[in-house]
Amino acid sequence: MDTPADLYLDLLKRSLTNTIFEDEPDIDDDEFRFTMERVTHYVNSNAVSMIPLARFDNIKNCIENTLHNGVPGDLIEAGVWRGGATIFMRGVLKAFGVVDRLVWVADSFEGLPEPDPDLFPLEAKVQSGPVMQKEYHNLAASLEEVRRNFTAYGLMDDQVKFLKGWFKDTLPAAPIGALSLMRLDGDFYESTRDGLNSLYGRLSIGGYVIIDDYGEDSWTYCRKAVDEFRSERHIEDPLIAVDSKCSYWRRTS
Repeated sequence: MDTPADLYLDLLKRSLTNTIFEDEPDIDDDEFRFTMERVTHYVNSNAVSMIPLARFDNIKNCIENTLHNGVPGDLIEAGVWRGGATIFMRGVLKAFGVVDRLVWVADSFEGLPEPDPDLFPLEAKVQSGPVMQKEYHNLAASLEEVRRNFTAYGLMDDQVKFLKGWFKDTLPAAPIGALSLMRLDGDFYESTRDGLNSLYGRLSIGGYVIIDDYGEDSWTYCRKAVDEFRSERHIEDPLIAVDSKCSYWRRTS
């Protein structure tokens, strides 16, 4: 039987993703058709997140597991767009009455950086192309817009902290202690590596790493960044698929 918390969080994720009355786009559909449906359903609507519902369930399950097992630490998403996933994180903490953990909201709030075309030609082509610039508006959402979205859902309070700037500048010296959940949605190779390099050492044993774009091989080198990091750190914890594009692992050592 669904609890009041379950019902609230189900409604919250559907509101954030504009899927209360409409089905979400199919991420495994034809890539061009999915892109166009994604722009219509998320970007050109009042949606606050464009991640699939299954990824919200993954966030909820990870947080619940860390709370149940007493894994210490705050929560962070690096790459937030309009703030939907971090609003949901705060909602989960609120639903379970958690008052001793923070949600860190890290983003440039200016859109995606420009990848080096010599080192990352695929990413540079996508970032500068008409779909990203004209349809997705370079995934830019201002800090003021994200704050407004938190406020609209009644979740803007002292447990929400913002880190504005490029990850290479903000994350290394961020005043974050332990983490129990780190969700990386920086899209590109360097943003992903910056997040892993700066945050993984703060992740508690038993905490979770979610890589939103691990399976997006047609436009990003995210998988390469993750695989290199795991190899360098001798991480053998299994990568688990959330769906065909998103994966996560639980830190065990």
